[in-house]
Amino acid sequence: MPKTITLSELNKLLEGVTELQDVVIEGDLEIELASDGVDPGLMQAAGYELAQIATRLGGIAGMFGHPVGGVAAPTTPALPAIPQELIPASFEVDVVPEWKHTIEEVTLGATSSDGGTRKSTVTLGGENALPYYFDAPMPHKNHVSIDVFDMAIGMAKAVRVNYEDVINDPAEWAKKAVSTYGADMVTVHLISTDPSINDTPAQEASKVVEDVLQAVDVPLIIGGSGNPEKDPEVLERAAEVAEGERCLIASANLNMDYQRIAGAAKKYGHAILSWTQLEINSQKELNRKLMKQCNIERSDIVMDPTTAALGYGLDYAYSNIERIRLAGLIGDPELNFPISSGTTNAWGARESWMVASPIKEDSDWGPREYRGPIWEISTGLALALAGVDLFMMMHPTAVQVLKTATGYLRGNGEDGNGGSGSDGAGVADIMDWVSMKIG
Repeated sequence: MPKTITLSELNKLLEGVTELQDVVIEGDLEIELASDGVDPGLMQAAGYELAQIATRLGGIAGMFGHPVGGVAAPTTPALPAIPQELIPASFEVDVVPEWKHTIEEVTLGATSSDGGTRKSTVTLGGENALPYYFDAPMPHKNHVSIDVFDMAIGMAKAVRVNYEDVINDPAEWAKKAVSTYGADMVTVHLISTDPSINDTPAQEASKVVEDVLQAVDVPLIIGGSGNPEKDPEVLERAAEVAEGERCLIASANLNMDYQRIAGAAKKYGHAILSWTQLEINSQKELNRKLMKQCNIERSDIVMDPTTAALGYGLDYAYSNIERIRLAGLIGDPELNFPISSGTTNAWGARESWMVASPIKEDSDWGPREYRGPIWEISTGLALALAGVDLFMMMHPTAVQVLKTATGYLRGNGEDGNGGSGSDGAGVADIMDWVSMKIG
């Protein structure tokens, strides 16, 4: 039966052998090393034993008429010198050669010098790189528009508590959004015009637009109910009563009479929101039709490629928006426009408003008073990095956090313009929210 011996035992066995007679040497030498490596000290010891064995076997070989030179004793390798300083290196930012085109600039709102009554305007676009590149400053900060509805609607409790005192008065709602919560713009949703809700006539709905224009002096976004049959009429009438104020009419899409909507925007001096559903080729098609069929100027188009919330396709929305922005920078004339996000869609995710998970085995979701705003913030910040210029939002804390974060990323103060918001809304409001009691 084969016998296993160690290197030390083999070395000792060969020690002092000077003559062999009637000896047959057979066997195999097997050395197993662990897969995760061997300690250097152990390797050195094994090497020493093997060197001694080789020396003695060399002597035995000489007895058979085949002398072999001796093997030098192993030496301890010198340790490398400890570096005294870091290797000097420089960092230089290379210009991306493919980014040769600037995103179209679109200005919303008209001051008295432009024939309107807005106190200030909002300009989107103008970038020549992806967002927040320190070597390619963003010419304009990210802007936020707070949603206002022409009727009381169901909404998450975390949102509703901020608007309960104004929820039945769109003009007061808009005023609070601007004066208290720092909205850069206001989005007026005329959802009561939907035939399946109140079927409010376009003429009556347009009075809400007039009231909001009187209540606030920031630019407006005017939206319908999403009904493809009713919206063209509603938006046409709304565009007419807001003539000269350069609002953003929301929206034209391929599933309704976009020519009528775009025609009204052009006739009454407004910009148009080009809305598609997470499909870059549809976005190209609609933009092309707005420019070629409806004669809309490039400086009057803002895109909305659709926002999917965190957990409900945010990664797809991010990829789609980033592809659109990169295509615009490279020079695609059908995608070289500012981008808007319906970040309010985050509140459609059940995780943002439900008290707890409906799955019994699920982990604790935490208080929804925190969870909901965080859901909206996460959705907005992710898309800000993809290239969104304008955010339509609801929760006032989410608005302030997004403005603060994007402002710091842009490098111009807490809200991107050296301040903490409009008309006094700022970081203090966030602290109140974080420290509030729940229960």
